[in-house]
Amino acid sequence: MFTPPILSNKYHVKPSVFTPQNLLREARRQKSLPMKSVPPVCILDPDGDIVRWLAAEHRSKRDYDWACYHTELYTFTEYDNHFGIIGCAVGASFAVLVAEELFASGCELLISVTSAGQIVERRKPPYFVLIEKALRDEGTSYHYLPPADFSMISPQLLSVLDNAFPSASVPIYRGSTWTTDAPFRETEAAIERCKTLGVMGVEMEAAGLYAFAEARNKPVICLAHVTNRMARIEGDFEKGIAAGSQDALHIITLAARAWLEQREK
Repeated sequence: MFTPPILSNKYHVKPSVFTPQNLLREARRQKSLPMKSVPPVCILDPDGDIVRWLAAEHRSKRDYDWACYHTELYTFTEYDNHFGIIGCAVGASFAVLVAEELFASGCELLISVTSAGQIVERRKPPYFVLIEKALRDEGTSYHYLPPADFSMISPQLLSVLDNAFPSASVPIYRGSTWTTDAPFRETEAAIERCKTLGVMGVEMEAAGLYAFAEARNKPVICLAHVTNRMARIEGDFEKGIAAGSQDALHIITLAARAWLEQREK
């Protein structure tokens, strides 16, 4: 029986020859950068709206010692919590590349907030979903874990978040998403299948990030900001005030506080 290359010869328990530590070492050498740690809590902002809003408000500072070849890291403080943030790392492969580098650079918790298209309707967008599991319809996760339908948030981390959001000022639900590498191949048949699975939204990073998190034993929280109905109506993709950045930072801060409080116990 034919097995596609994405499922063949992965050797999940074997170490990689190419490592983020070595890549960053060479980047620092080429750029004459010192060894420096990133903040303990870092954020991935695939849309880049939070990064741009923080810059417009003069609330962030670029970290010029961040050695990544592909991204820029900014730091800021929100309610006495110090964060690092990287924008526009879209898709599972890019998000996991950056996640590997962040954890190799001192990150201890990574929170991703990505836009998502609505599948199962809970209310009119926008609203947030704490992603408990993500349908693995992308490629990156299969390099970290054996084949399965879903990759999942760590149960221990999920329990830490049980009481994180009662005070949230914006709607947030818990549920599953569909992670795809091909947003313009979201067919009606695929959407209907996801509805039968109870999938709440479609996005591009969570399955890869959760597979990485499980394989590397790293704490990763993926949040979906359900903002659209895949442009099937006029006036779609509205996130709210400041492109939803203030609401997203509110949810991020609640999640980070819950994790920090648990770590200190």
